[in-house]
Amino acid sequence: MDAVIKKTANDTERGESAERPTRAEAEAAVETLLRWIGEDPSREGLVDTPRRVATAYYELFSGYGVSAEDILGRTFEEVAGYEELVLIRDIPFFSHCEHHLVPIIGKAHVGYLPDKRVVGLSKIARVVDMYARRLQTQEAMTAQVAEAIDTHLKPLGVAIVLEAEHMCMAMRGIRIMGSTTMTSTFTGVFNEDANQQMRFMSMLRAAG
Repeated sequence: MDAVIKKTANDTERGESAERPTRAEAEAAVETLLRWIGEDPSREGLVDTPRRVATAYYELFSGYGVSAEDILGRTFEEVAGYEELVLIRDIPFFSHCEHHLVPIIGKAHVGYLPDKRVVGLSKIARVVDMYARRLQTQEAMTAQVAEAIDTHLKPLGVAIVLEAEHMCMAMRGIRIMGSTTMTSTFTGVFNEDANQQMRFMSMLRAAG
């Protein structure tokens, strides 16, 4: 499916809210959840769990502390006349479903057609990682990555495909293991010209 590009709550950067809880409040919340599931937070194996979870969450959701501008703010115009498609495939990512706070594990394929400017290839992977380290839906993340590249590189077009397995389907509810979801979005020439879109998909298949 093609995602719709629009601003979402996930664009909020870490620390913008004046009501952000303290570290102590976060650890207390973890302790409450441990009690709620029937555990004893005072037993040896769980004494430090609230602290560890708070630390882990800060890392897992560090994407709120970074912006696309931080990553894509520097581009290069010296491309020696290169005007063809740039494709970075199989970018691994780990995210969390905003509905159940369980993992989403997948890979991203990102292509863009430069218009006189390119960016370091690692920066594309960093943008994917930044949005993955936020609470997500796969559809929203697909649109966010495309919008970031579109906004900061201003290419002739962007093509994004995300493939992922959602643990909210594997671990709970229907409990289906191994099922993957694919989302895509296309901007500029990839949205306007079916041949360009087919070219991107052909390169993706050929690389695989």
